[in-house]
Amino acid sequence: MQFGIFTVGDVTADPTTGRVPSEHERIKAMLAIAQKAEEVGLDVFATGEHHNPPFVPSSPTTMLGYIAARTENLILSTSTTLITTNDPVKIAEDFAMLQHVADGRVDVMMGRGNTGPVYPWFGKDIRDGIDLAIENYALLRRLWDEDVVTWKGKFRTPLQSFTSTPRPLDGVAPFVWHGSIRSPEIAEQAAYYGDGFFHNNIFWPASHTKQMVNLYRQRYAHYGHGTPEQAIVGLGGQVFIAKNSQDAVREFRPYFDNAPVYGHGPSLEEFTSQTPLTVGSPQQVIERTLSFRDYAGDYQRQLFLMDHAGLPLKTVLEQLDLLGEEVVPVLRKEFANLRPAGVPDAPTHSARVTAARQTSKEETQA
Repeated sequence: MQFGIFTVGDVTADPTTGRVPSEHERIKAMLAIAQKAEEVGLDVFATGEHHNPPFVPSSPTTMLGYIAARTENLILSTSTTLITTNDPVKIAEDFAMLQHVADGRVDVMMGRGNTGPVYPWFGKDIRDGIDLAIENYALLRRLWDEDVVTWKGKFRTPLQSFTSTPRPLDGVAPFVWHGSIRSPEIAEQAAYYGDGFFHNNIFWPASHTKQMVNLYRQRYAHYGHGTPEQAIVGLGGQVFIAKNSQDAVREFRPYFDNAPVYGHGPSLEEFTSQTPLTVGSPQQVIERTLSFRDYAGDYQRQLFLMDHAGLPLKTVLEQLDLLGEEVVPVLRKEFANLRPAGVPDAPTHSARVTAARQTSKEETQA
């Protein structure tokens, strides 16, 4: 099982000081956080993609390429690549290039994006969101899987005998997760292709996450990729950790109360009782995270959101120390002990290359 962090890259005032970091400071902080993630033994760093204030990560592959040069083991991912407003040709080429730069330590998470004004900025209509996601991803798969592509669709100009360059590293494209909060069509898409499904597991109750994950698992089996238990599932989560729960609540409360996404709404206590947000001691975070298995089944990737709502860099780095030293080692052991035989490991480039070569050998012998 893989553990890591994901960021949305928001530029938010620190409510305890009123200070707003500059865009430059926020970008540099995200780079420092990624390098800290490797230092404390996490497996994955993922960044969102946004093209509107107050967010800064408009070019994920630029950021991930920088991080690739300064890390050795960290898997570099997106927590959203906008399959709707990006050109699939550019996605194919950008992420294949990143694969080569990072020696395969790359995967990608596709998402529709739910910020309406962004669509027309890229010449699209949000009302076409699902259709764009389906058509663009179908083309992207062909661009990675086929050396020469001739194609015609509804939303972009046709391609005639086109070759995307560079080709995927070792002939194996980046592993794809499809991220969705509420769209069953995206869970269906992930299942159809045998890709991974990621639920952000932050703002919604467990019953909703369970419904979406179960739909994906059932449809994964329907398309013949394996049993429902063999489907590849990732979950998000949101934590704030302190040595004891009282300090965690006291320190995080002003950030929660003023956060752009949920501030001035339900109380911290209401939100933690109704969603997966966990504010407490390392043991409380461990117990709550282990409980995700009760409604999502055995899954492959757990990412935490830890650098939002104006939290200063120093605090985030301290949080990562606690996560890496006191939480994740226990989670690794406990999840491994609970995992039944037959549930697949999290996908890695090396394992997928080995599997592809074995399949090719068997087909040749047949």
